[in-house]
Amino acid sequence: MMFRKLAGSLLVAAAAAVATSPALAEYPERPITMIVAFSPGGGTDVLARSFAPFIEKYLGKGASFTIINKPGAGGEVGFTAVAKSKPDGYTIGFLNLPNLLAIPIEREARFSLDSFTPLANMVDDPGAINVHVDSPFKSLKDLVTYAKENPGAVTIGTSGVGGDDHLAVLSFAKQAGIKIAHVPFPGAAPNRTALLGRHITAGAFNVSEAIQYAQEGKIRILGVMAEKRWELAPDAPTFKEQGFDVIMGSQRGMGAPAGFPEEAKNKLSEAIGKAVNDPEFQEKAKKIYLPLSFMPSDEYAAFLKQKDDQFRKMWKEEPWRK
Repeated sequence: MMFRKLAGSLLVAAAAAVATSPALAEYPERPITMIVAFSPGGGTDVLARSFAPFIEKYLGKGASFTIINKPGAGGEVGFTAVAKSKPDGYTIGFLNLPNLLAIPIEREARFSLDSFTPLANMVDDPGAINVHVDSPFKSLKDLVTYAKENPGAVTIGTSGVGGDDHLAVLSFAKQAGIKIAHVPFPGAAPNRTALLGRHITAGAFNVSEAIQYAQEGKIRILGVMAEKRWELAPDAPTFKEQGFDVIMGSQRGMGAPAGFPEEAKNKLSEAIGKAVNDPEFQEKAKKIYLPLSFMPSDEYAAFLKQKDDQFRKMWKEEPWRK
């Protein structure tokens, strides 16, 4: 009798496993919500809407994304929405560095790095210091020399306090031993507009946001904050080439809430990797000046931890928000 009951239980369990296997294999079974923590038309939004069809292509038959913009507080509103969403495999979002890491360091937030399951990184957009094409400064050395002779006279615009541009300028000024006047703007576009209008000495914004204007002969890129020169801006030297160890940029990756199903994480990470390497998407990325840099889930998680440690050390040595 006991043997029959045990055999019956095993048969039920086996049947359940068989019944659930196809469902797991069919992930995703419904649309996935993709949260963008910035406004429509911005760099992350453009990336999301350009990239989503390619993830759908490699994720599987019937896969689809619903993109929702949740801007506010430098990304805090959107990041919180991702962190607090149900970890069922159907809500993911873009993770923008350094904002994602800087916010919980500088103020109380409803999320931390541990609130997320890293999926993959897609873009590493190096920072740059740019001047108007009519500026007398032809190199970072020229800028530093003038700043030392005229303390506080150099005004450098950024896209806001605590962003990658601001942190990079602080690091550069410290290494160069200069005092500059920081001019924060609500984004890269108004920062660039101020530079084009000669209202500031220099503007710190990502190389993807500078390259078109450099090619049109409107601005000059003094230095790129990357390990090596970018192929779309081969004439722009790096900071390292000019004697300054400044590596900073805006990384754009995807994450999900902590506790995200392992199967969904693996499928999404794999699909993102294939999408980044899709020749059609790579051609599209060049047209919208996106420096692609794919990192799979585990590598991306280690990178996030390393950057978090770096920013916490910077905050301890010199808080960027008083």
